[in-house]
Amino acid sequence: MSSLLLLWSASAGFAQEISPKDTEDWSRKPPLVAPGKRGTAPSDAIILFSGKRDLDKWEHPDGTQVKWKVKGDVLTIEKDATDLRTKQPFGSVQLHIEWKTPDPKEDGSNSRGNSGVFLMDQYELQIYESYQDMSVIYYNGQAASIYKQHIPLVNASTAPQTWQTFDVVFNAPEFNPDKSLKTPAYITVFHNGVLVQNHVEIKGPMMYEGYPEYTYHAAKLPIRLQEHDSRVSFRNIWVREL
Repeated sequence: MSSLLLLWSASAGFAQEISPKDTEDWSRKPPLVAPGKRGTAPSDAIILFSGKRDLDKWEHPDGTQVKWKVKGDVLTIEKDATDLRTKQPFGSVQLHIEWKTPDPKEDGSNSRGNSGVFLMDQYELQIYESYQDMSVIYYNGQAASIYKQHIPLVNASTAPQTWQTFDVVFNAPEFNPDKSLKTPAYITVFHNGVLVQNHVEIKGPMMYEGYPEYTYHAAKLPIRLQEHDSRVSFRNIWVREL
């Protein structure tokens, strides 16, 4: 018998010794979660904003009560009222948020629909009026960019004054006991249902000038919405901790 045939016979015999049950994994039963219907959150989500009753989950950076405008289930930025952030801190999350930019006539030429979602209070997913490239800005600063870091794969923006969605999977960075970086943050983003950031590595906190660089921080920090001279509106904000 040739060596090749012997090898085949041994491999075949080994394969026959493995039953289907040997590859069944019963180690972790997934918990039951009811998916959301018609835009509602799944059953295990933390609702961050669905109306005025949720304002107590938010504060301005100085700890004061919310000064942004609420009408029904819509939260709208009041100019000069500063950023808004969650009182509850978060690390790795699945985030859903809906947003709408105002009439472009309201805003300056280089600040149209300008806002942002800051994961862990410092990693920015940009909100901007980028419909059909009518508002020109550097590509890593347009809607759905990781600000000054990653250009979106495509421009999936809809027209001004229409509701848009971000669905985000954010993996928080990890630090070693000596506070050096162990693992950077990663983010995946769907903009209006279209994949625009595919598990990209976040290079560090948002920097307008200079290059980002990680510094040690807590394992959980607030989610922040940016006030940047534009009356951007938000609704239906929820997260699932990962």
